Amino acid sequence: MIRMRRKILWASCFCFAAALFLVVTLQVITELGYSENKVSVISSLHSGPLEPVEGHAFQLKKQELHSSFKMESDVSHYPVLLWWSPLTGETGRLGQCGEDFCFFTINKTYQHDQMTRAFLFYGTDFSIDSLPLPRKEYHDWALFHEESPKNNYKLFHEATITLFNHTATFNRHSHLPLTTQYLEGVEVLKSLRFMIPLQMKNILRKRLAPLVYVQSDCDPPSDRDSYVRELMCHIEVDSYGECLHNKDLPQHLRNPSAMDDGNFLKILAQYKFILAFENAICEDYITEKLWRPLKLGVVPVYFGSPSIVDWLPSNRSAILVSSFSHPRELAHYIKTLDRNDEEYESYLQWKLKGDISNPRLLTAMKERKWGVQDVTQDNYIDTFECLVCNRVWENIRREEQGWLPRRWEAQVNHLSCPKPEAFWFSSSSPGWTSLQKLWIPSFEQSKKEALALRHLVERNRNFTAQEFWMLVFKE
Repeated sequence: MIRMRRKILWASCFCFAAALFLVVTLQVITELGYSENKVSVISSLHSGPLEPVEGHAFQLKKQELHSSFKMESDVSHYPVLLWWSPLTGETGRLGQCGEDFCFFTINKTYQHDQMTRAFLFYGTDFSIDSLPLPRKEYHDWALFHEESPKNNYKLFHEATITLFNHTATFNRHSHLPLTTQYLEGVEVLKSLRFMIPLQMKNILRKRLAPLVYVQSDCDPPSDRDSYVRELMCHIEVDSYGECLHNKDLPQHLRNPSAMDDGNFLKILAQYKFILAFENAICEDYITEKLWRPLKLGVVPVYFGSPSIVDWLPSNRSAILVSSFSHPRELAHYIKTLDRNDEEYESYLQWKLKGDISNPRLLTAMKERKWGVQDVTQDNYIDTFECLVCNRVWENIRREEQGWLPRRWEAQVNHLSCPKPEAFWFSSSSPGWTSLQKLWIPSFEQSKKEALALRHLVERNRNFTAQEFWMLVFKE
């Protein structure tokens, strides 16, 4: 009887083990298939674009929050965002933006794909030679432009900028402001890493000028070289760049790529004042020319954005050229500060105390959704892509509810700069000649180009360069 029970027990154990083995085997087979499909998707996204889907119904899958990957067949169910300017170089990527997924690509064969919902442009490369026309009702245009207006003046007029639905520009009013694109964070402003004590700077003044100027992009639209040339008649300025050059950097620091080199920054930090002059005068166009001296503990003498006081760390952290009617007056003020340590250091108290008192700057940095040289944060291009992706999905959901789509539109204040102007005392300088022969005529013509472009885009069919230029020069 006991033997019989043992046999029954052994038989039961054997059956249970066999069943367990069968279940495990099936699970392994399933997981292998799962992984194979996952590898297939990843491989296809990195090796090249997926083939555009033609002639299917415009159906978009909703993002499932807990799915860890997307099958290759799923990619065709997500909206396509096409970089018309090949800024990213990505031939195909299924990107996640919060709860939403979009397919990003530079492959222009997607232009007529029914899944394509937005075209992304990089301002410097924006050209009339090739535009995604005809533009369907659900085609959004998005502009990313962080650079100077001199790179593409026609974008800075109402007729052109309002062609776009979404913007990321240096102006605070754009949908994704890039005003602080050259500032890593408020902590680098507070840092004393490069700061040289005033007593040492006074000793260095025996061989250094009070002011330093470093520019190699000469005679730009701001006419900055004309101002500095006149300033040099009234106060000593060390100029290391190609523009108004009078002092040499060490050989290994003469390349423009050395501008962030620690040894170059140490040279600048020895000076009391840095001439921080932008190449164009536009609202909120602020570059490293301002942030660099503030980081180094040098007082910037600033010429650029008319609203720069909105972005300074304190109300006494920079000297504004606009406060003086002539370079002679500015030179006199610099000499006064150079002789008076207490007055000079009043411009550095905010840094010595680590006290940034400008609430606008603090709020902007706190709320900024992207980082600068920070691998823990998205960069501003990724953030721009996600801005457009999320907005595309918002309208998809509205359509599913039977609601009208929301229409975003760029406004003229998203990207605008005034006509370049020469300083009244610069009529005999090379900068004046450059303005009169290049920058001012370029600006005036760009207004005609913007109007011609607007007319042709609203016609909503492809056009030739000949048609465009005939409109531009039509009397």
